[in-house]
Amino acid sequence: MATAADGVGSIAIDTSQLNMSVTEPAAWATAMNNLGMVPVGLAGQQLVTDSICLRGFDPNINMVTGITPVNPMLSSMGLVAQPPPPAEVPVIKEIIHCKSCTLFPPNPNLPPPSTRERPPGCKTVFVGGLPENATEEIIQEVFEQCGDITAIRKSKKNFCHIRFAEEFMVDKAIYLSGYRMRLGSSTDKKDSGRLHVDFAQARDDFYEWECKQRMLAREERHRRKMEEDRMRPPSPPAIMHYSEHEATLLAEKLKDDSKFSEAISVLVTWIERGEVNRRTANQFYSMVQSANSHIRRLMNEKATHEQEMEQAKENFKNALTGILTQFEQIVAVFNASTRQKAWDHFSKAQRKNIDIWRKHSEELRNAHSEQLMGIRREEEMEMSDEDSTDNLSSKKLRVDESALAAQAYALKEENDSLRWQLDAYRNEVELLKQEKGQLFRTEESLTKDQQLQFLQQTLQGMQQQLLKIQEELNNKKSELEQAKEEHTHTQTILKILQDQLKKNTKELAETNGRDESQANEINVLTVPVVSQDREKNPEKRSQPLKSEKEALLIGIISTFLHVHPFGANIEYLWSYMQQLDSRISANEIEMLLMRLPRMFKQEFSGVGATLEKRWKFCAFEGIKTT
Repeated sequence: MATAADGVGSIAIDTSQLNMSVTEPAAWATAMNNLGMVPVGLAGQQLVTDSICLRGFDPNINMVTGITPVNPMLSSMGLVAQPPPPAEVPVIKEIIHCKSCTLFPPNPNLPPPSTRERPPGCKTVFVGGLPENATEEIIQEVFEQCGDITAIRKSKKNFCHIRFAEEFMVDKAIYLSGYRMRLGSSTDKKDSGRLHVDFAQARDDFYEWECKQRMLAREERHRRKMEEDRMRPPSPPAIMHYSEHEATLLAEKLKDDSKFSEAISVLVTWIERGEVNRRTANQFYSMVQSANSHIRRLMNEKATHEQEMEQAKENFKNALTGILTQFEQIVAVFNASTRQKAWDHFSKAQRKNIDIWRKHSEELRNAHSEQLMGIRREEEMEMSDEDSTDNLSSKKLRVDESALAAQAYALKEENDSLRWQLDAYRNEVELLKQEKGQLFRTEESLTKDQQLQFLQQTLQGMQQQLLKIQEELNNKKSELEQAKEEHTHTQTILKILQDQLKKNTKELAETNGRDESQANEINVLTVPVVSQDREKNPEKRSQPLKSEKEALLIGIISTFLHVHPFGANIEYLWSYMQQLDSRISANEIEMLLMRLPRMFKQEFSGVGATLEKRWKFCAFEGIKTT
């Protein structure tokens, strides 16, 4: 039979003449399929189709494409190999030739052999259905193609257990399940058997799998711990225990602004621990006193931050005015484009877009203008609050003077008490030196010397603070005297102005022939704003013009105010000048008017809440007086 099987590859068989009558076609087809030959010309039903047995065979064309046939006995034809089939096409098992045996694949139409659930870490397989004459060498020869074998345990009942080195090798061994194994070319039943390969549950495999899982769990715990350590916030630094040396260092740190926060936390911890006693009370008192001295620094920092906030508000206001001017210019562009000269040349869609843009820009302009007016109203309210607080300034100065005096008196008392304590410590040190001798200084004498040095340092600091407070008191006194002089001066000016007002009202009543009762009903108070420097130096207040732009501004302002005989406020005048020059500000206009008191004067009109500052043109009156 072996010679017949070897000669099949070189013999051309005419399949049209192989028409045999078989009483059991199913048995004949199974036998032919196990031998790797396609059953042809049978009277019964064909169990395996040609397209499955020979991949690439097209029955319509009656030719085989250039691929290797399934039957290994046709290897002498030398056909070209085909790339692997797609995933949906079932893989056809082929005959496997070994030195001592041959493995024939199962029928592809039969269902795949069943297997048990794979145990974790499985490296051992159960192989059943072995031939009775199969030895361990033959089994190793067949299954060593799947991978390295570590152990083979063969039983007397035609089965064995095979343990591989890795888990993936088990899958290759499961692939051989269903193959029929035949030893050599013998047809004896003891030399053939159908293999059944399945997963086996071994304690060694489960132990190795558990060890691997424990190792992975340890690595995971270590990784999580490292991640938690990395994400955990750093622990606060340890606070040292109290000692005389550490107390002196802490006192120096409390005087340093950069180390104050660290030092104050240490001081709080010491006090909470109960380090304060009769012996260390003076040191802790001096440290608490130095901590209290930082309040003034904090108040100064707050004042600087408030000043920065005011500066930021001013910058925001200036930027908002610039934005508002640009909005005004954009609205002017839209208004110019909506006029008939330019409007007729645009298309309908363009007109619609321009109209939408104009409305949107006007809404934004109005919103920004309302915001700017709100800021100005807040500033005016703050100015009115400052005017109301001017009357209370003298009282506040007196209160500040009394507070400074009380603080100076308290500092003097503290200085005296520190001096007395210093004298007491000196006496105690001298007594200790006399009792124990100058050569043998004990720990108590050393602590007394340290306390003495510490008290001397605190005394020097208190003296410096006292000198600073005295200087501040002298400055406050000088400011109070200046305020009193200004108050008396303003009172005299008010009296003079009231007398002039009475004279003017009488002259007006006499010239117009009115009664004194009508003269008392005048509700407009006109008070020219004249400062003390202008009264003393009338020549210095009128400054010459610096540029041609100022001359043009004076001409425009004079014509505008001449048209308004009752005067105009600075906002109204600034809004008119903005139309001519958008870069000009209200402060520049007001400073220019204040430099020319003979041409322009400022008056207050109205009573109470309706009080308003207005500028008037008085150049004609100035010419008459000169």
